[in-house]
Amino acid sequence: MNTETADVKFAGALTFSDEGTLFVGDNHNGAIYAFEIPADEFSGQTGPRSIRNIDAKIAEVLGVRVGAVEINGLAVHPVSKEIYISVTRVENFASQPAIVKISGDHRFSLLDFSSLTFHKQPLTEFPDSETTFEVGKRPGPVFPRDAAKGAVSIRSLAIMDMEYYDGELFVAGVAYDNFRSSLRRMPYPFDSTQHVAAVEMYHIAHDQYETRAPIRAMSVQQIDGRPQLVAAYTCSPHVLIPLDELTDGAKISARTIMDMGNGQPLDIVPFQMDDQPMLFVTNNSRSPLVIPVAELSGANAVTHEDFERGGKSDMHPLMPFGVTGKTIMFEGAPLRIALFDDDFFVSLTRDANSGDLNLDINPTSFPNRVHNLLSEMDFPTD
Repeated sequence: MNTETADVKFAGALTFSDEGTLFVGDNHNGAIYAFEIPADEFSGQTGPRSIRNIDAKIAEVLGVRVGAVEINGLAVHPVSKEIYISVTRVENFASQPAIVKISGDHRFSLLDFSSLTFHKQPLTEFPDSETTFEVGKRPGPVFPRDAAKGAVSIRSLAIMDMEYYDGELFVAGVAYDNFRSSLRRMPYPFDSTQHVAAVEMYHIAHDQYETRAPIRAMSVQQIDGRPQLVAAYTCSPHVLIPLDELTDGAKISARTIMDMGNGQPLDIVPFQMDDQPMLFVTNNSRSPLVIPVAELSGANAVTHEDFERGGKSDMHPLMPFGVTGKTIMFEGAPLRIALFDDDFFVSLTRDANSGDLNLDINPTSFPNRVHNLLSEMDFPTD
């Protein structure tokens, strides 16, 4: 355990242990930081509520303009129910990491790294900082917004998502200088041990086996009698990976069980509905999905041999494919979402009418604010 100040260069993916240890992914330093967060038991009452213009309030705390805030992650302390948001503040030709804490009475404060003890786990097989994405490989003209990818380091994908499960931290991202998609597992407390496995999966929409695209979101669930990782990729195949296959140096063939088509997954959040385990899956291009975990048991894994060759767009008759769950109403765009408690989600939501970025707490049974919706029930009675 370190007592000096943590030298965090980037605050990205966030997750908590069951006891309240905050894990922070630092893609610049190539490390995971684990902060011991003291907290009192939550004693308030949960109910639907909203904080409007959350980005403006975060900018005020950081002392920068609204456009200088990039939001990277969202997590809820399991004991205190305080909300933690990881951000990058970009101002005066420099960028700095920060984590903003929101208390139950809506007080905003910055997490003071210097006041916290922490553990640090450097990542092995970490990508170099010089290699960037290659521009111009796609058919058609290269637009300025696409050319900007050429300045983005591959290292930005080194830590995409983290999941704490049964005393271990699982980390998805890109490892090695040949950019292989990777999964890491490491015990906590950290003891310098980490297992790094390369992951390959068949992408139905792209009709190819992919070894570099990283997992974007994941959750560990009990499926077919053993713990398995449910993981989602860009354009949006979902796969299963048994945890017992995740050993150091392994080359894992993930089992593709569904594909939603174009779009980029954001979060996979487990919750309960009618005492049944469910997954709430968000995507930057689609309405959220609710997938019953029971439907993943016995799901058929597919390969290229199960389809006619060629890419499959959203309008292809086979798409979406597999155990696709139910598309549900979600008013606005959920940019980040987490489980607040057994009955409520907390989300960073872009308002469909105003464009405001709000922090909403809504029931898992109906995760919506209906202020923008007018229906028969809203008319005055005779």
